[in-house]
Amino acid sequence: MKRMNTTTFEGAEQAPRSQYGAICWRMHRGNVEVLLVTSRDTGRWVIPKGWPIDGLAPAASAAREAWEEAGVTGLAAPSPLGLYGYDKVLTPDSSLPCVVAVFPLRVDELAAKFPERKERRRKWFHAAKAARKVAEPELRALFQSLAADPDLLANPPTPA
Repeated sequence: MKRMNTTTFEGAEQAPRSQYGAICWRMHRGNVEVLLVTSRDTGRWVIPKGWPIDGLAPAASAAREAWEEAGVTGLAAPSPLGLYGYDKVLTPDSSLPCVVAVFPLRVDELAAKFPERKERRRKWFHAAKAARKVAEPELRALFQSLAADPDLLANPPTPA
């Protein structure tokens, strides 16, 4: 991952904050499809993600976000598939740099009722098309890798 620029936040330089996200996926006609959701503020296509949850492992935090934001149930892999950075906009004049550890989560079921169902849309995309829908270059690269090599989902990289 390339080095992220720090962002001014409340008058001070801030180091990136950690978040956990889920690439919710399924196989469809031999291709990887990923589930994207819209962000609540801008309506951009994103993956479910959020802050670490006290008492939960990183993969479990990612799975909880997938449930709350997309109604997904399934098991998240214990190791992240990769990382990406973005700036979380807090106000029109301030943002907070974040680094998201991304865990693959094979979707077992999609619920009709889930906590943020009235605030977001969700849609399945072929991984290559999902890459074109997201704004973050490193997340785009992860989707492109999945489109080229679906076996990455079965064998996510292990931490060094």
